[in-house]
Amino acid sequence: MYALLTLLAQEGSHVWHFWLGVLLAPPIFLAVIAIFVLYAFKVSRTRYPEN
Repeated sequence: MYALLTLLAQEGSHVWHFWLGVLLAPPIFLAVIAIFVLYAFKVSRTRYPEN
């Protein structure tokens, strides 16, 4: 019985960390893409200014 409780306690910590990663991964991924897009926009805007 003790082994089963220990196994369940260990599984709970892994599931919690997994869902934390699932929640944080998409916003971080989108933020990195946004940084590259905004950088490219800013660089191309100074290179080719509007008349």
